Amino acid sequence: MAAQPTLRPSPLALARPEILALQPYEHAAWDPTLQRLHANELPWRAAEDLTSAGLNRYPEPQPRALLARLAALYGVPPESVLVGRGSDEAIDLLTRAFCRAGLDSVIVCPPTFGMYAVAARIQGAAVIRVPLKAEAGFCLDAEAVLASCGPEVKLVFVCSPNNPTGNLIDAGALLELEAALAGRAVLVIDEAYIEFAAAPSLARHVAERPHLAVLRTLSKAHGLAGARCGTLIAAPEVIALLRKIIPPYALTQQTIEAVLQLTDGRALEAARLRVASIRAERERLSRALAGCPGVTHLWPSDANFVLAEFADATAALARARAAGLLVRDVRAQPGLGRALRITVGTPEQNDRLLEAWA
Repeated sequence: MAAQPTLRPSPLALARPEILALQPYEHAAWDPTLQRLHANELPWRAAEDLTSAGLNRYPEPQPRALLARLAALYGVPPESVLVGRGSDEAIDLLTRAFCRAGLDSVIVCPPTFGMYAVAARIQGAAVIRVPLKAEAGFCLDAEAVLASCGPEVKLVFVCSPNNPTGNLIDAGALLELEAALAGRAVLVIDEAYIEFAAAPSLARHVAERPHLAVLRTLSKAHGLAGARCGTLIAAPEVIALLRKIIPPYALTQQTIEAVLQLTDGRALEAARLRVASIRAERERLSRALAGCPGVTHLWPSDANFVLAEFADATAALARARAAGLLVRDVRAQPGLGRALRITVGTPEQNDRLLEAWA
């Protein structure tokens, strides 16, 4: 007899009951074949309005064309895609949907992106910190994560490549962790920098792993930070749940049109070339930083930045400013008491920084 497929529990069992029962706001019906007299909009557009659809009209909630474009870009079905104002909005939505104030918790793995903890605190959820193993290149301590994952934990956030350390977290370890967390918590992998790493996205595993959620963004590799467009890739039931609580018109019409224009075939090829240039410049910058007299340690990076430790980080910051450049002070993060994070810039910017630190 053929083996029966293993039934995996639904992640919705972890969601807040009141969100599951919530009747979402009903926005004005979307039917572009009919003229709109149902949404209390002005019937005329401004003379200076150059958008295709017109800014006098509300944009389509979760625009179908944009969902299809992002689904194709990330190799997943549209029903597994939620689009919002950067990854930050998806982090906030996940926390609000799964964490009850004063009762539930999230796990974060510092040093890492600060918005996971901020979103939890705004929601009134506790934050459990399971540090990355600095002595092993900031790798994930999966055993400690599982040991810390009590019944109150609903979300586990892991950034890969990690911000600010730049290292890619082992994919096998992440998939093993997701399997161990199934029925206990949702594992959220933030892949904001994955295009700069020589590794595929874990989004391809979401279909068979409903307790896995992946964050992607157009802010980094596609140069669209100002457009504020991020994507959550998750099980369709999780996407449907979050659509209940996302604001009805989360994306502006300008963003929708700009993203569709700037993620077409020619734009994607240009983005690939820019990513290749950043990766090459990252290696050049890393080699040069390793020889700078004030740099005491340099971590390998799979992102569009490098993390360096300095004998005198305060002086290094001042010298960068004097050269007209800002780098990120990350010394407040655990284990990074003398570290600065340097975004890979243009060759001219990188040369100017290296000269300042020579």
